[in-house]
Amino acid sequence: MLEAVERRIGQLIDELEDEDARELYARLPAGKRLRARLILTIAGSGPSAVETAAVVEMIHAASLLHDDVIDDAFVRRGRPSINATFGNKTAIMFGDVLYSKAFHELVDIDRRVARIVSNAVVQLSLGERRDILLSEGFNPDRDAYLHMIYQKTASLIEASSEGAAILAGKRPEPYRTYGRNLGIAFQMIDDLLDITQSSETLGKPAMHDYEEGKTTLPYIDLYEELDEEGRARLVALHGRPLRPEEQAWIVGEMERLGVLERCRQEARELVEEAIALMRNEGEEGLERIALKMIERDY
Repeated sequence: MLEAVERRIGQLIDELEDEDARELYARLPAGKRLRARLILTIAGSGPSAVETAAVVEMIHAASLLHDDVIDDAFVRRGRPSINATFGNKTAIMFGDVLYSKAFHELVDIDRRVARIVSNAVVQLSLGERRDILLSEGFNPDRDAYLHMIYQKTASLIEASSEGAAILAGKRPEPYRTYGRNLGIAFQMIDDLLDITQSSETLGKPAMHDYEEGKTTLPYIDLYEELDEEGRARLVALHGRPLRPEEQAWIVGEMERLGVLERCRQEARELVEEAIALMRNEGEEGLERIALKMIERDY
């Protein structure tokens, strides 16, 4: 079913009648296509579902182009990012092209679905801005962080699930909750992997988030557990390149204090709640997607 989504995205890019856009899109790694998988699993592989999945994946790709510029990220899924190869201006403008084309197509989809997806993009943009603000210093506020990842990551996954349920004539409420939980847990796992996996596995530098000024959940929970001296050391390491021994100290303290396992368990509980909702709806496919998401290592 994903092949139909890929073909449709290719058609939408071709409709731009711009060779530069074709070349830039060809350089984007496809990724996991989580949002498309959700839409097709919930709503089937009919034309409306495929169109919605293609539009949502274009929106997601646009957000990543902008995100890489904001984060000065030069690697995306093991490949040079667009901003690294062609510069920030090209990455921003191509992101704008994908956003604009996606919204052009979105207006022809079910009006309810269009409103849900477009509102998610508003939330995503607010989340990007909130992420920047929270990165101006060490952020110990867990609630502020959770709200930001809901906006930046979970909102579009939530919209994908809810919108697909509407297309399929299903009750949207449980699918909305499923998508929200899955999205928040997805980002929690990403935050853990940034700490626990190697650069080779991640396809980007390990512990890049903290060096770039992001205070993700494991660091917030570690801060709460450390004594005053440990807290001061952790904050002093924030937002700068980390030496191997500094990385080792952070990981060692997280392991000693059980931070990594607690964060993993928090993500697992969100997913278990989502799975229980989908079992009630008879959605075995969505259960498998959720389990793969928390069991991944990249």
